[in-house]
Parts: sequence; C-alpha cells; structure tokens
Amino acid sequence: MSSSPVTDMQPLDNCRIVTLATRLPGPLAVERLRRLGASAVKVEPPEGDALHRACPDWYDELHEGLEVLSLNLKDPAARAVLDHRLGAAELLLTDTRPAGLSRLGLSWPELHARHPNLSQIAIVGRASPRQEEAGHDLTYQAELGLLDPPNLPRALIADCAGAEAVVVVALVSLLNRNRGQGGAYVEVSLAEAAAQFARPLQRGLTSPQGLLGGAFPGYNLYRARDSWIALAALEPHFWRRLGQAIGCDSPTKEQVAAFFQTGTAEEWERWGREHDVPVAAVRPLATED
Repeated sequence: MSSSPVTDMQPLDNCRIVTLATRLPGPLAVERLRRLGASAVKVEPPEGDALHRACPDWYDELHEGLEVLSLNLKDPAARAVLDHRLGAAELLLTDTRPAGLSRLGLSWPELHARHPNLSQIAIVGRASPRQEEAGHDLTYQAELGLLDPPNLPRALIADCAGAEAVVVVALVSLLNRNRGQGGAYVEVSLAEAAAQFARPLQRGLTSPQGLLGGAFPGYNLYRARDSWIALAALEPHFWRRLGQAIGCDSPTKEQVAAFFQTGTAEEWERWGREHDVPVAAVRPLATED
C-alpha cells in the first residue's frame, strides 16, 4: 500500500479491526484504515469475495498484506473462531443485511452482550428503517437523477463515498471508545452517501442552466484541434487571463470555442500552466490492462 504524509502518522497503530464486508465499500474502507495504522483480519465466505471474481487485480491491491480467513459462518465452529477474533478487536465492519446477521447469531444485541467494548459499523443500502431493502450503486444513482441513459456511470459514487463515510465513522467510534463510552452500533447508508453527490445537481449548480453545468463559458468542455480540453477558469483572475488572451473582457462561449480550436490539447495544457489558467486535456477512459 502506498502512503502519504497524513497516513505516515499512523494514528490507528493500536486499532484492531475484523471485517466481514466483502462488497467494494468494505475493502476500500479497510484499506484506508490500514493506511492509518490499523491492523485487520477479513473473514470471507468459502466462495470468496465478489470483487476477486470481478476484478482480481484490484482485489489483490486492496488486500495486500491483509490476513484473510475463509469461514463458513453457518458452522458453529467457524463462528467460534470469529468470536475469538472479535474478543481482541475494537471494530467490526459488516455489509450483510441485519436479518442475515441475526440468523448467524451476530445481531448487534448479541454481539454487544458478548463484546461490550466492540463497535460495529454496518454498511447498509438504506438507513433504518429501510436497511433490509435491496439496492446497489446503480440503483441509488438512478433514483438521485445522476444517470444519463443508456450510459452506465463511470464512477461508483455510492460505494466510494460510502467507504469514506465508514472511515469517518470508524474514527469517531474509536474516539468515543477512548473516552470511555464503550462499543456502539452505527449504520453507514450507501444511498445517503450517494445523495451527497447529487446535491450540486439538485441545487441547480451542475444543471444545464447552472454555473458549473454549462451556463458559464469559463467552465466547460471545448474541442481543441485534435481532441477535447476542459477549461475551469471559474475565479475572476483566471477568467480575466483567458479574456486577455482572447482579446475580450467577457468572451462568449463561441469565442472561447474558436480560441481553443487553434491548438492541440497538449499545447493548451502547456499554455494553461504557463499562464496559470486551469486547462486539462480530456484523456481516454482510464483503464488498466
């Protein structure tokens, strides 16, 4: 795992996590928490993690150095192994619906009775009382108006935002625990995490008539001579510099478009760096072989 100045501080050096979460938000969150110094063990069902089947390279990256146990939690002996691990942990991360956990004897009241200092972060699709409803990233984005059919989204907004929410909740839970408040149960709703990303659209900021949706010529996509560029001259000083280059105090979208058609995307990127104007080439969809 790579590091950064923030994660190099290792603030979670003594934190022990057990995770049963086998869908993307869980592994993403655990990776972030491990970068902050936490140690973790992951319990997977005998059939493994769906991410391993869908994207084995990314699975390997997220699980590098992570202890993974294959346990059939329908077996009482396997649950005893899990219970032993939970006895030494501060946090349990789950993404199974509460009814499923109850059938395994892992409901929050049962867990809390056995491990009063353990906190559980439950990743659910929807917050209570709708936490048993089925859903996925695609359906949450659909309900929020974030899709442009027939195109599928290029970003898993609910999953990635949900993972970050898990990290925040984990930090709060650990802080409260260190203050003597004991273990706690907290839900992280993926639908609510995605809803945060819909707010700019709902408020009109990124709608077609909004400032960041195309209404302002300084924040838009334009064709260069060979491909496309993204212009984000949002602040007045950036916009003023662009206007000076075009020769107009307040250029229209058509004038800006004509300006950028005179060079290549790479040339405009270089021009942007030289003139301190945010310009970037629109590159092909980023994928790894």
